[in-house]
Amino acid sequence: MTPGVTLDALDALESEAIHVFREVAGEFDRPVILFSGGKDSTLLVHLAVKAFAPAPVPFPLLHVDTGHNYPEVIAFRDALVERLGLRLEVAKVEDYLADGRLVERADGIRNPLQTQPLLDAITDNRFDAVFGGGRRDEERARAKERIMSLRDAFGRWDPRKQRPELWNLYNGRHAPGEHVRVFPISNWTELDVWRYIQRERIELPDIYFAHQRQVFARDGMWLAEGPWGGPRGSETLESRTVRYRTVGDGSCTGAVESSATTLDEVIAEVTASRLTERGATRADDRMSEAAMEDRKKEGYF
Repeated sequence: MTPGVTLDALDALESEAIHVFREVAGEFDRPVILFSGGKDSTLLVHLAVKAFAPAPVPFPLLHVDTGHNYPEVIAFRDALVERLGLRLEVAKVEDYLADGRLVERADGIRNPLQTQPLLDAITDNRFDAVFGGGRRDEERARAKERIMSLRDAFGRWDPRKQRPELWNLYNGRHAPGEHVRVFPISNWTELDVWRYIQRERIELPDIYFAHQRQVFARDGMWLAEGPWGGPRGSETLESRTVRYRTVGDGSCTGAVESSATTLDEVIAEVTASRLTERGATRADDRMSEAAMEDRKKEGYF
């Protein structure tokens, strides 16, 4: 840092994330970035580009595709990969359903089915460090996670075996077969993410901004119709002006009513909200009080 120059909050968060990317690049042999086309994984790619510029990003992207994605997000994902000249690996839940390795859930939600394709992709490609866009403000189980989180040979997470991270020193030691999950934006909040996106002029899928969409009400959320099913029973489609705060499996990711069509308006809306984006719009996190923690112990991100 230049003497006499004080970093603001976003500068400090950016500096920490870039430091993490460079530490992993120097310490691990085969890192990979989990990328879905959502705002947090897009932010990760942007930070990775800044960390290694003018050289290219030295590791590939991995998307665990449920088959229940919004078309706008997949189109954005593919366009970004092509524009930046990155390599994208895709692990498809559909392939596991087709050959019987997985069975469709009765509720139609596929997010919990991502675990096995993710672990197989890590094993098959011998990835030893896996970057993810998890943040501590999203959910209680994620608040327990370190920036570098050791996973055992079965991809499982043990919260009792978290390593101390003092003075920005990270311990990436792991035995053969183990790997480390890495969360460069762990200390960011949703508001930090949006303010940084605005500052850096990062392009996002338009699904994050208010638009007209056919939706139906279920469990206090507005869900869109799609290959995941619905509406059903007494549920009826209606046109609403909505946007998405988080993007995931279409069967469990709800939209919020919103008139925010610009970054300034989104930031104002997020500032006023009293719910995290996952708490407000993700049905898979409502399965039980410990839904996310249980899945993380099984190997989920």
